[in-house]
Amino acid sequence: MADGRDVETDDELEELLGFLRDARGFDFTGYKRSTLGRRIRKRMADAQVTSYADYRDRLETDADEFGALFNTILINVTSVFRDPDAWTFLQNEVVPEVLAQLGDDEEIRVWSAGCSSGEEAYSLAIMFAETLGVDEALNRVKIYGTDVDEEALREARAGLYPAKVLEPLAPELRDKYFEANGARFSFRSDLRRRVIFGRHDITRDAPISRLDLLVCRNTLMYFNVEAQTQIVDRFHFALRESGFLFLGKAELLLNDADRFDVVSMRQRIFRRRPGSQPTPYQPTGVKIRPGSATEVKTVARTRQVRDLVVDGTPTPMLAVDADGIVVLVNSQARTQFGLTAGDLGRPFQDLEISYRPLELRSLIEQATNERRSLRINGTERRVGEEHQYYDILIQPLMSPGSPPVATSITFTDVTVATQLKAEVKRVREDLETAYEELQSTNEELETTNEELQSSIEELETTNEELQSTNEELETTNEELQSGNEELETMNEELRVRTEELDAARLFLEGILSSVGAGVVVLDRELKVTSWNSGAVDLWGLRGDEAIGQPFFSLDFGLPTDSLRAVVNECLDTGRRDTPRYVSAVSRLGKSLRCAVLTSPFDGDGGGVVMLMEESSGDSSARS
Repeated sequence: MADGRDVETDDELEELLGFLRDARGFDFTGYKRSTLGRRIRKRMADAQVTSYADYRDRLETDADEFGALFNTILINVTSVFRDPDAWTFLQNEVVPEVLAQLGDDEEIRVWSAGCSSGEEAYSLAIMFAETLGVDEALNRVKIYGTDVDEEALREARAGLYPAKVLEPLAPELRDKYFEANGARFSFRSDLRRRVIFGRHDITRDAPISRLDLLVCRNTLMYFNVEAQTQIVDRFHFALRESGFLFLGKAELLLNDADRFDVVSMRQRIFRRRPGSQPTPYQPTGVKIRPGSATEVKTVARTRQVRDLVVDGTPTPMLAVDADGIVVLVNSQARTQFGLTAGDLGRPFQDLEISYRPLELRSLIEQATNERRSLRINGTERRVGEEHQYYDILIQPLMSPGSPPVATSITFTDVTVATQLKAEVKRVREDLETAYEELQSTNEELETTNEELQSSIEELETTNEELQSTNEELETTNEELQSGNEELETMNEELRVRTEELDAARLFLEGILSSVGAGVVVLDRELKVTSWNSGAVDLWGLRGDEAIGQPFFSLDFGLPTDSLRAVVNECLDTGRRDTPRYVSAVSRLGKSLRCAVLTSPFDGDGGGVVMLMEESSGDSSARS
């Protein structure tokens, strides 16, 4: 019974995979069943679904569940320069050999297959820019980044990463190749144009060709042996002779010694052997029924007429078959987009027109899957300083009841019409701006062309409102002027008062300086608030050393503790005391007998005034 249940479960899984392929174009049939089943069951558990059949029902009714499932299957684990030792070997050993095999001006073609959110592709751009210099890299290096996950590709195209993602990057490289953009960092725009991102399924789509370096790390391990063999065949076809293949640590080429040489087994870097013949990637052929000579002539004539009609079409046109191979290019397309007859039979994704001015491959896939035409209007294309605009029509070519055999792409030049529309739009915007400026003081009116072209009565009303506003402003100005005069009067009074206070202060300072004795003023907390020049001369202690300090904590030669009771009594009773005679030694080393007289200070807050003078006679006589 258990074996029967396992077979039933396997069949249900295969049915679910077929549904994913038919409904969304994701073909997971080449993935390892153990890994694939485990990830799908994990998502089913999160969605609280127990059987594959029920989960298929959920997918048919919940479009968001598709995205959650694909994100679970396509685990996008990547980082900048992941496995630094491998990247160091690649830059120091492999890149110089790639350059040595090419001419000085020859293009360097690189493919990051399974690029996820783009960190690997940007790491390649940084590596070549550091090796060649940024200017030469901009001219020579072209990097393709592909993946089947559209959400990851959107992140890759944006090139925006949080600081944590860039931690493996040296600070000087981060500052050189990334620019701060809020809380994130964006890859520098000039190098970004050399990295081309697009959707690509390595198990189904035509490979990018003529590659010098192909990077596919930690992707092959998710496929079964048969799928891995097919993928490696495609990679071998994609590489130039002596081109390099860079795999992940868990991946090997055990059965391909006749086609690949090992460059570094430790770093999983291989080189296509010179002279090894690739398994050709062949699109579906067209069978021609043999017939009579007349039929052949008729077919030839029909084909000639068809070619003349296509070439005579005034709009650029090309066609791509179901395998992604270019099968038709008319003369207008060759002229407009620099295509040649040699581009026939090439993978469409190798042509610049496949991604510039618009990513066409995903649109071709959409039109094919949905079996309907798609139109994209006003697509901009830059040729030097010139701007061209096209309406692009993508049509699947098929017979009734049959799947599409090819897709045609037609470009209608709408440059003149687009420029006229832009000019009309610019003029309209200029007019609207002028109207807004004229009506800026009228908050109730809306800035529209119709209202600005309204009657003379509305303009007169606006003029009256402006005059009223002007009168209000004049009144306000007069009030401000009056207030300013009052402020000037107050300022003059303050100036006179300040001069009087300055004079009084100078007068008091003069008195204190003129008194030969030392005058010290203490506040109620017994802190020094005044220390005149007589005190400085008597004790050798500067005013800035004494002012603000507790008097009884000062060390200047006078035994202040003997005066504490006298000072406190004066502070408490408010009565003047008789002179006290104290022996002291000034900071200058002079022994003296000092007469100290304490008086209450009648100023703000109260306090004590101490008069200190050297006594030259007998203390009793002095008293």
